[in-house]
Amino acid sequence: MSAVSRKSVIAIAVVALAAAAFAAVLVVRAHAGSADGLFVLKTWTRKDCSVTPWVVAERQGFLKAEGIRVEYTGDTQPALQIPSILRGDNDVADFHPNTIAVAKAGGAAITGVAELGIEPTDPAIPATLRHMWWFVNPKTHPEVKSFSDLTKLTGKIKVATITKNICADFETKLLADKFGIPRDRIEWITMPDIQAIQALSEGLVDVSEVHPPFYKGMEEAGNVKIADSSETGLGASAGLTYWIFRDDFIKTHPQEVASFTRALRNAAQWANEHPKEAQKYTEEAIGQPVKGNHYYSTRVQVDEQLSAPWIDDLVASGVFEKGKVTPQTLVTHEIEKINAPRVSLR
Repeated sequence: MSAVSRKSVIAIAVVALAAAAFAAVLVVRAHAGSADGLFVLKTWTRKDCSVTPWVVAERQGFLKAEGIRVEYTGDTQPALQIPSILRGDNDVADFHPNTIAVAKAGGAAITGVAELGIEPTDPAIPATLRHMWWFVNPKTHPEVKSFSDLTKLTGKIKVATITKNICADFETKLLADKFGIPRDRIEWITMPDIQAIQALSEGLVDVSEVHPPFYKGMEEAGNVKIADSSETGLGASAGLTYWIFRDDFIKTHPQEVASFTRALRNAAQWANEHPKEAQKYTEEAIGQPVKGNHYYSTRVQVDEQLSAPWIDDLVASGVFEKGKVTPQTLVTHEIEKINAPRVSLR
């Protein structure tokens, strides 16, 4: 078994053990209406660019209009987020397909119910809204002007990532494959996007990929773009994220889950149409300068095939066997059926 496979098996085993442990104590927790008569959904506190749809949904009244109030439960580190959903400490979150797939392969009873993030494919939409850009420090690596130029570097290539098994490592590996860079040459250095700017500027990493709110900050720091997510060949799939809930929660509260997805779909559309205001909301929410926005899906129906490349890469890497998780098992269409008669949601 390869080192990659061993690590993958260990990762799945950890998730499986966690899921089994939580299953022993998990009960369907009643979500009684709050004093204001709204249905309460719990999620962790966000202090990064992922907060945008949440703060827009609240500030623009989309959640309240659907009878929903969000209760923020505090900071939760990436490795503990899915376990917190399984325990019932939190109810809802958004993840990329590979994060959900690994958890499901390990026995986690969570499922995607609607799309959130997506890569814009319309050429009229600015490149600043693409899901990720990759940067290098020209003082450290003046010879690197494109991703393919990374082949000129010797030894390990230190690449910043928020955590593993997300968009950052998946799409970086796709670009490495495309330009003939062996995946085992990449050394992952974990840090938030906002820290990646400083780390790259100080030469602590060779490459930093960041999301739209930090593109301008990277350029202002003197770093140079060498690629963006459109070059992965993934199309719309490059920015794909799903809203997920526990399976028992979806079964017990389908109408409330549908109400939440309507509210957040409206927030996504508003953010796409009002980028400056969404940027300001985000900046106020995280207490950090924000100079860009993500782009969001506004579809009611889930295009499950968009997740196929993410799952295929996990199979090819030996994380789990083919068929263990499929695009069809990653998501449910039951919630969109509730929402389908209300296609014009705003």
